[in-house]
Amino acid sequence: MDLQAIIEAAGRYMDVAGVAVMVIGAVVSIPLAIRGFQPRRLPEGAEPFSVYRSYRQLLGRSILLGLELLVAADIIRTVAVAPTYESVGVLAIIVLIRTFLSFSLELEITGRWPWQKEPEPSSASAAGTSPSGHPG
Repeated sequence: MDLQAIIEAAGRYMDVAGVAVMVIGAVVSIPLAIRGFQPRRLPEGAEPFSVYRSYRQLLGRSILLGLELLVAADIIRTVAVAPTYESVGVLAIIVLIRTFLSFSLELEITGRWPWQKEPEPSSASAAGTSPSGHPG
């Protein structure tokens, strides 16, 4: 088996892994959402997620991870063959589309763009006190 065949096989395995992550994530997310999965940190004053919103967030995370693996597979396969302007152009378009999808999913899941910082908890909630200064 030559190096190009090995790299092609690695690309195919990455494709399978990407699709598997999405499918398994979709299936595993169902019982987690039904059991009431909540993110570790809800924004201050936010209500707990409904089953639907929880499932959507879990599914979105699975899709994001699967997309990352599929992009990696495309890059591996493009490097495996002698890159032409056409193959690099197709790869660029695929990466742009998947990057746009990733950004859109991240915005849906977290409510902010990937480059935005997480809101810092206020000093009152970090100290375990209510805004009036009483514990609670």
